[in-house]
Amino acid sequence: MRNAWLIACREFAENVHTKGFWLGVAMAPLLLVLGFSVQRLLDRSTPTRAFVVVDPGHVYDAAIDGAVERLWQREVMKAFGEYFGKHAVRTKAPTAADLEDTPAVDVEKMIEQFSDTNPQALEAFVNAGGLAVAMAKINGLVKPDAPPFTPPRRPFVRVELPEGIAAGAGPTAVADQLRPWLRGERKVDADGQEIELFAAVIVPEDIADHVSRPGSAPRMPSSAESVQYWAANLADTDLRVEVERAINEQQRKTEYVEKGVDAAAVQAVQRTSVPVVKLDPRKASGREQVSLADQLRQWAPVGFVYLLWTSIFAVASLLLNNTIEEKSNRLVEVLLSSVTPGELMAGKLLGIAAVGLTMILSWIAALVGVLWWQAGPQAEQARSLLDVVTRSGLLPAFVGYFVLGYLLYGSLFLALGSVCNTLKEAQNMMQPVMLVMIVPLLTMMFIPKDPNGTLARVMSWIPIYTPFVMMNRAAAGPPQWEIVGTTVLLIAAVGFTLWLAGRIFATGILRTGQPPRLVELVRWLIHGAG
Repeated sequence: MRNAWLIACREFAENVHTKGFWLGVAMAPLLLVLGFSVQRLLDRSTPTRAFVVVDPGHVYDAAIDGAVERLWQREVMKAFGEYFGKHAVRTKAPTAADLEDTPAVDVEKMIEQFSDTNPQALEAFVNAGGLAVAMAKINGLVKPDAPPFTPPRRPFVRVELPEGIAAGAGPTAVADQLRPWLRGERKVDADGQEIELFAAVIVPEDIADHVSRPGSAPRMPSSAESVQYWAANLADTDLRVEVERAINEQQRKTEYVEKGVDAAAVQAVQRTSVPVVKLDPRKASGREQVSLADQLRQWAPVGFVYLLWTSIFAVASLLLNNTIEEKSNRLVEVLLSSVTPGELMAGKLLGIAAVGLTMILSWIAALVGVLWWQAGPQAEQARSLLDVVTRSGLLPAFVGYFVLGYLLYGSLFLALGSVCNTLKEAQNMMQPVMLVMIVPLLTMMFIPKDPNGTLARVMSWIPIYTPFVMMNRAAAGPPQWEIVGTTVLLIAAVGFTLWLAGRIFATGILRTGQPPRLVELVRWLIHGAG
């Protein structure tokens, strides 16, 4: 065992001294910071999109302008609230709400829905003077060293039709003339700047004759009988959604007027809603309402499964590459002159396992550090989040399943490396293993929705999937007998796999030439067992 320990220390030292290892450790906090800031960076990097509206009858153009303006004003209100919350003068340290008592509500979605169903709040903000008045009201309430508030750029801006294009020429003619601008071959003028035309909205003059009403037969929309939305960028649908919503709302208002219905009363009724609360029958009486902590515990295992899969695959691949490298440069022959194949295999497994644990601990430390680095209430919220994860019991389960999963897959990769002479040979033989390993990722998002269903239960008893599936089911509280039974079966499978891998490793590590066939591997096992 002493020789195996020496081999493990050597493997650990050689791998943690590499530039790639330390680069990965250093990149972890950077990637986390970018992950927290990516949405803001994307918002800042996205240019203002220019669009034109061709509406000869002026039926919908005012509604579209109003919708685009409200979209921007809503972003201004949101950014202003975040700015004030971060830089406001506080008389005491901020405290975060207890996640156990905080209802599981998507606050951002709730605010967006409030803005949509209660436009008077947005209108009040604009009518009161908008951003200029809001900034004057918080004068003296923000920190002296706070940076000036920079409102978000307008996501969309309407521009005039290019010269030479007549709005009354008809939808087909206008669209044909706009093609060079829509393709990016020519640019439009927006406040003195030449930018690309992002989209064009073309409204036929007889659009009122083609409005779909209740009782009419369903029909496929055609360009001649529909409002045309032209855009080469099919991924960015924000403008199209706003345009479609504004057109439909305006058409409904027109219908209300024609039928003598009070539009304001109808809209007030449409904005009426009934609150629905989520309750969990497993919680104690009086605390049944689902909290943010409950929701976090429900979906946190998905993140742990992804981290588990990534770490096991990365560490097992490192073990495979090291084995092939030492075999190809004949270093393994020198090592086997002083230790037994079993000691060499055990030392490699232990040493690379230590590398994997070091890597995971560095990731966790980076996550904790980045969360604590966040200023203001975010730091307190980060602490509450970490407390919830720690108390959930997921971390011990993660460590346990990582060790067992690594021994299971690591022994397979080690046996695979012992019979291959080059990485190319190993890659060809790894394809079946990769097909097996990809299954947990494919089912990662489905198992939490039915954690005690047939699929989850069956996969839990397949040892190669047990670490991932049971980790994913941890939040649902699977029966205790399943936890114990699958763990015992997994430990037995790990022991059997180590035994098989040891027989193959002892015979194949000094073998050269073509990789053995399956029949030859069976002979090795029989010979080793005998």
